[in-house]
Amino acid sequence: MKSFTQTYTINAPLEKVWKALIDPEEIDLWGAGPAVMDDQEGTEFKLWDGDIYGKNIEVKKEARLVQEWSEDGWETPSKVAFDLSEKDGKTIVDLTHENVPDSEAKEIEDGWKRHYLGPLKKYVELT
Repeated sequence: MKSFTQTYTINAPLEKVWKALIDPEEIDLWGAGPAVMDDQEGTEFKLWDGDIYGKNIEVKKEARLVQEWSEDGWETPSKVAFDLSEKDGKTIVDLTHENVPDSEAKEIEDGWKRHYLGPLKKYVELT
């Protein structure tokens, strides 16, 4: 199993970035929908119409979101943490993804940039 971290600087307020992470309507707009999501610990979520699914295991509003992530075929869920902070009107998102199957690690690491935080960043910066 592999782990990796990525950091994104987003030219948008923290509140707006947080909303794009947890509001299913916002998630649909930046491309990971249809989504089921909220900001409550214990909530089961679905992204990309259930291709990615899991549970919110830690939620600290506008600061930290930790989730258990799964895909069909994974024996063990992975763990994703989004740590958010604000500096000079920009939002810093530190992403940590742990327990990623070795055979999928490169694809998933690239996927964050192409399909998740990359599109989210573009969306919140343009709206």
